[in-house]
Formats: sequence, C-alpha cells, structure tokens
Amino acid sequence: MPNKSQTSIAMLGLTALLSPLSAMAGTNIVTSIKPLELLVKAVAPDDANVTSLVPAGSSPHNYTMRPSQRRALENSDVIFWVGPEMETFLSRLLGGEEFRERTVSLMHGDDVPRADDTDAHHDEHEEDHHDDDDHGHDDHGHDDHGHDHGAGEDPHIWLDPVLALEMAKDIHKALSQLEGADTQALDANLARFEKTLLEAEEDIQHRLEPLANISLFAYHDAFTRYAGHFNLTLDGILTLNPELSPGARHIAEVQDKLRKANQPCLLTEPQFNRQWWRSITEGLDITFSTWDPLATDIESDRDGYVNFLQGIADNALACLPENAQ
Repeated sequence: MPNKSQTSIAMLGLTALLSPLSAMAGTNIVTSIKPLELLVKAVAPDDANVTSLVPAGSSPHNYTMRPSQRRALENSDVIFWVGPEMETFLSRLLGGEEFRERTVSLMHGDDVPRADDTDAHHDEHEEDHHDDDDHGHDDHGHDDHGHDHGAGEDPHIWLDPVLALEMAKDIHKALSQLEGADTQALDANLARFEKTLLEAEEDIQHRLEPLANISLFAYHDAFTRYAGHFNLTLDGILTLNPELSPGARHIAEVQDKLRKANQPCLLTEPQFNRQWWRSITEGLDITFSTWDPLATDIESDRDGYVNFLQGIADNALACLPENAQ
C-alpha cells in the first residue's frame, strides 16, 4: 500500500502532466476571416479552439453563411470580426441581441454597431463606391492609429502591421476577460508577438526597397494599407468595389494610368474572377502577381500572421522584371 509520500509524488506527477493544458482549453473562439484567426493564434494559448467562418476561395464581401457556421457562433465564447464595413454578411446577425455581448469588432473596439446602424452604414458605403467621381483610394493613410480603427475608412485594417498590433491588443483584452483566462500566458504571447512583428517589419521594409520605382496596381483597395505602411507606390485600383463592375470612365482612367506607368505590375487576388481583369488589361504591357489578403495558404499557428506579411512581400517582389514569370 503506497505511503503518503508516494501518494504526494504521484499527485505532483499528475499535476505536471496536466499543467500544459490551460484553463482556456475548452474556449471556443470564432473569427470571421483567416487573418483574424492568425492574430488570435498569436495571442491565445495553443489549446484554445479557434475557427474562421469565411472558407478558402471565398470573399467576406459577399459570403453566404452555412447553418453549421451559425451553430459555431452559438457555441462560441467570443467572436472577433473586423466590422460591418468588411463582413457585410454578418452585420445584422452580430448586431443583434443574441451575439452582441460576446462580439468584438476589431475596427471599432467594444463599440459594436447595432443592426439598424450597420445596415445604414453599409448603404452609405455602397453609395460611396457607386460614385465614379470619387477615386480617392490612393490617399488612404494610417496616421490615426487610435483604438477606433474605423470611421468609414478602408476596412482592410489587418494589412497594416501597426493596426494589426492594436488588434492583437484588443484580442488580448477580450480573452483576458473570459472566465479562467491564463493572463500570464496571454501577456507573454502578446509580448512575443509584438517583438516578432517589429523585427519582421524592419526586414520587410529592407526587402521591398528594390520596388521603389515600380508602379503597382491592385485589383481592389485591399492592398492600400500594406502599400502605405511599407512606402510602396500604388498608382491605381482596378475596381472601387469588388461586388460591382466599375464604370466605363473609371476603367478608362485606370487603363490610361497603366499605359503611362513605369514598369506597371497588377496585383490580383484569387478570390475574384480573373477573366474580368484580364479583359481590362488586354494589349497592355503589364507584369502580374497574385497575392491573397485572406491568407488562405498560410499555416494557422502563432507565427502565421508574420509569415503572412512576409508572403505578401514575396508576392510584391514578383513584380520586379527579373522575378517576373
């Protein structure tokens, strides 16, 4: 029969075996898109359950949610999305009573708009995109890095590393408030992410220097924040809204810019119809490169977001004449 000393040793051994499992092992975290999943993975304990709604090959601008994904929302402890400017298919649902208390809009912090507000904002957003007289996408900056990442600006905030760090801090705050949260692990993960991110920014900035004289064009404004942060020359956007066909005047303006540009390169996206942009660029001397703002092929782990940023740099460098396919 084991004595008390042997029993104590056995219990300590059992505790050691169980200790790698955090109190958040059963926590269900739902994100709207893969890039947010990468940010959550950078901050959350490894054993938290993290899933995304928008699958590979789909766009959050026009996605239709399946019933199983509605159940994932129902079973979630916390939901992270960019906000109604981006995932329009979630606006009414997450603005409603059932999910509002467990939802964090990373473009608006804790201030998640109500369903009626999000619909009105979306209508206004659509009207802005229908107006061919306003092509101000090249002027989007990121001088205001406060907690409110929104205010009607470009919603692709995860592509600016400065805003991504703010998003990670918002994620840290939300996860820290969950019951049983391992705040020490969350603090350590956030600190690691910030250090790794800053190192990656410096490396990417250096790598992208050869692109200084290349005229970049993007399929839609998803690339604007990344280009602005790393001082790339973004000379034009093919479509003002990927859900709609652009007007003839805007197409003519973009084609004229492409003809006059210095070594133009068009960055396309796998979520959208290739035949459409090929018809616009037919007969023009352009280099093409494909990048994915939704990080479809990036492994979902704690280094995923940094690898995502580095991958975009690789795609942009494919625009150099010596790298063109």
